[in-house]
Amino acid sequence: MREIRAIIPTHRCLLVLGLALFPALGMSQDILVVANKTVSASEISSTELRDIYTGTRSHFSDGNRAIPVVLKGGPVHEVFLNHYLGENPDEFRTRWRKAVFTGQGAMLKEFGSEAAMLEYVAATPGAIGYCSRIPNQDSVKVLTVWKAAH
Repeated sequence: MREIRAIIPTHRCLLVLGLALFPALGMSQDILVVANKTVSASEISSTELRDIYTGTRSHFSDGNRAIPVVLKGGPVHEVFLNHYLGENPDEFRTRWRKAVFTGQGAMLKEFGSEAAMLEYVAATPGAIGYCSRIPNQDSVKVLTVWKAAH
C-alpha cells in the first residue's frame, strides 16, 4: 500500500506536466504567417521564411522587399521560432544582436501583442509576421507555408 501511495504523487505530477505541455505541442499548427496585402505571394516556402527571419534574405521571391517583424516573447513567439526557424528565443536574439554589432543588419521591430503586430503588418507594405489568430480577416494576407525540399 505504501508503494502505491508513493507512486500516486509522481503520476499526478506527470499528468499536470503533460497537460501544461499539450497546448504548446499542438500550437505549431495554430501559428499563422501573415503579410501585408501588397505581398503578391499567397504562399511561402519554409526555406524562404527562415531566410527572411534570419536575415540572409531581404526580399520575397517576387522581388519585393520583406520586412519581418516579431513578438517580444510569449508562447506564440517561441512556437514560431522553434517550428519555422529551429531556434529558441535566446538563439534568435543572439543571432540578430551579432548582425547588428557587425553592421550586417538591424534589430527587427518587436511588438508586445499580436494585435499591435497585426496592425503594423496591415499598414506596412512588405511586412511579414505571425500570430495565433486574426480578428479581422480583411486586414492582412495569410500565407501558406510549404516545406521546401533541401
